[in-house]
Amino acid sequence: MAKAQKKEGFGELFKTVVYALLIAGIFRSFLFQPFWIPSGSMKSTLLIGDFLFVSKYAYGYSRHSFPFSALPFSGRIFASDPERGDVIVFKHPANNEDYVKRLVGLPGDTIQMKGGLLYINGEVAPQRPDGVFIEPVIPGHSLQCKDYPREDGKVMCLKERFTETLPNGVEHLVLNADDNLSTLSDNTREFRVPEGHFFFMGDNRDNSNDSRQSVGMVPFENLVGRADLIALSFGGEFWEVWNWRADRFFVSIH
Repeated sequence: MAKAQKKEGFGELFKTVVYALLIAGIFRSFLFQPFWIPSGSMKSTLLIGDFLFVSKYAYGYSRHSFPFSALPFSGRIFASDPERGDVIVFKHPANNEDYVKRLVGLPGDTIQMKGGLLYINGEVAPQRPDGVFIEPVIPGHSLQCKDYPREDGKVMCLKERFTETLPNGVEHLVLNADDNLSTLSDNTREFRVPEGHFFFMGDNRDNSNDSRQSVGMVPFENLVGRADLIALSFGGEFWEVWNWRADRFFVSIH
């Protein structure tokens, strides 16, 4: 009798685990997927240690909507066009890694950086000063900075911050480290975005590998989803409560 009860208990536990995995898989594939920010290419919009929820239904579904891009079909179903200025998670066209950047170029657009300013179809996306972004220098991390002022005995990294306005009226923050440090990023050739593709850039303009470099043009089917919400944010290990950034908990991304 005891053996029968033990087998029955194990069977119930197994079914519970399977159901939980199925529900989690459906939630992740069709509704929201969590993402962890490992790099600073989207500062100051997204910081290292931000924990995001990405809307999987915002642009419809492709094979990249599912774990390990497992379903073998091409294109998108229930497709909706992304909007210029959206912050989007996508699969790198070459290595299939997850990237998160801001959409600046739509199909048919011409995109160019001149003197650190973004030109879309020959028109500049205007910028206005918006203070500075200051963060501690992290040992072992290479940071491009205008200056290294000391504050409370710490070495700090300072970057100029601007509000950029895209042609559709979307405003967002961008950082500038030093015009002399990244001339290849600040002054590019003119790119033309082909049909069915998009052009992405990081908000940390001098410290982002994006469509200006190896990422190139991103096919529509490579879009995973729109980054909508910062759920949690940690300035160190998650158990270091003193490094939690509570002011970034449950903050909308724009």
